[in-house]
Amino acid sequence: MVHGTHNALDDARNNDIKIYINGEFFSRNDAKISVFDSGYLVGDGIWEALRLHKGVLVFLEDHLNRLWESAATVGMTFGFSKEELVQNIKKTLQNNNMHDDVHVRIMITRGIKKTPSQDPRLTISGPNVVIIPEYKKASEESKEKGITLFTSTIRRGSPDYLDPRLNCHSKLHEVQALIQAIEAGADEALMLDVNGFVSTCNATNFFIVKNNEVWTSTGQYCMNGITRAKVIEVCKQNNIVCKQKNFSLFDVYGADEAFVTGTFGGLTPVTKIDGRTIGTKSYGDFTRKVSGLYQDLIIASVNNELKK
Repeated sequence: MVHGTHNALDDARNNDIKIYINGEFFSRNDAKISVFDSGYLVGDGIWEALRLHKGVLVFLEDHLNRLWESAATVGMTFGFSKEELVQNIKKTLQNNNMHDDVHVRIMITRGIKKTPSQDPRLTISGPNVVIIPEYKKASEESKEKGITLFTSTIRRGSPDYLDPRLNCHSKLHEVQALIQAIEAGADEALMLDVNGFVSTCNATNFFIVKNNEVWTSTGQYCMNGITRAKVIEVCKQNNIVCKQKNFSLFDVYGADEAFVTGTFGGLTPVTKIDGRTIGTKSYGDFTRKVSGLYQDLIIASVNNELKK
């Protein structure tokens, strides 16, 4: 079994999900996009991922803002509003009769090309919009076990050629980093920035705990994670020192605890990095505390939405 931050409990209902493509719904096996799609041809697309919890799309506004910011960054015009996209997401969930423990992936590419090419002027359609909802509940066993990381030689890119904060379909460098980690016997990859400081992981954001302080990277060379931002927020609300700063593997190897964050898994503890054991427990007490505060924030957000 593949072990990592995206471990989910098997759910047979996913065999029969309906997937949204440009206003229509298709069964899993029939959901298809043209080989002339910009995302397939040159990775010219952006994406977002949401969690449905007790009928509420958690931190929806944050995710929408990030999606629209990504579109502006790559010069993509949608032709629809945030409200219209939300209605289509809700239609997709209703069509699947989904209410809880659901992961929603939204993918938007520039559209269909006249011919295989990078040139956006050769796009002959509007954006292709795909919404994939799946029943995905994180495996508590995996969370309790924690994950191991390996520091990849593949660096997080500089903002002047592919800003790491951009949620785009061009993920090959992250795939390369993950392959290195897997071949080294780890679950996922830790990635450094262009200056050699610790940046992020291949699919999640990275934190360490030192002397009852939480450290994460400056944010200049890492994914613009919503969960990352929420962890920083709950630390501030609960008088936990959380520093966004440059730090190196020297600091990581000597950390009391380490964990990663992501929309799907929330907080996942890290037990080993480059073969070195981190902390004394597979799930450190401080990490568990911050995880609980993050879960409390989700519950509060959901309750506020239900009151509206």
